[in-house]
Amino acid sequence: MEAAIARGQGKTTTGAVLEHLTLEAIMPPTVAMIIEAETDNRNRTLMDLKLLVKNHGGSVTPTSYLFQKKGRVAFEKDERNLGVDEVLDEAIEAGAEDVEVDEDGSIIVWTEPNKTISAAEALQKSLNLKVESSDIIWDANEDTKVQLESEQVVKALSTFIEALQENPNVQGVYANVSQGSLADDVWEDLQSRLDA
Repeated sequence: MEAAIARGQGKTTTGAVLEHLTLEAIMPPTVAMIIEAETDNRNRTLMDLKLLVKNHGGSVTPTSYLFQKKGRVAFEKDERNLGVDEVLDEAIEAGAEDVEVDEDGSIIVWTEPNKTISAAEALQKSLNLKVESSDIIWDANEDTKVQLESEQVVKALSTFIEALQENPNVQGVYANVSQGSLADDVWEDLQSRLDA
């Protein structure tokens, strides 16, 4: 519990300041990934993450040009069952770039990273919506997404992502993948491991 509170304040339990770290890599077959971490020892964490990438057949190389940093605010579904049409005007006025409703009825609002908090607060007040989550993510550009065709590739990616998430410094893992010919359950399992 203390470690979680300290991390939320940008420090370790000993009071050392955490530093933000982003590692970009290409994993087999040609999946671009961005790994975000917060650490009190930049060199050790960078070395650990680079070793994981290498051990799983990948290479560290620039990939951020294949992504866009975006703010994402998810609002809980309420009894009014609001859709995109009911929310769009207010959302645009609050600084949103796009609005969608996911399969469970939650409203997702996309913004520029610097407008995430203000858009969440404005919509919370104007539409009386409850914020489920609010974060800034790396969203893969649609035209650069890699279609996954093999369950073997997904298994290798999932194993790599699991290894990354075992590192306590890793905060986010993003990949430019799309479903391709994968079965829905395999695709959903992979998506649940990623942060975008």
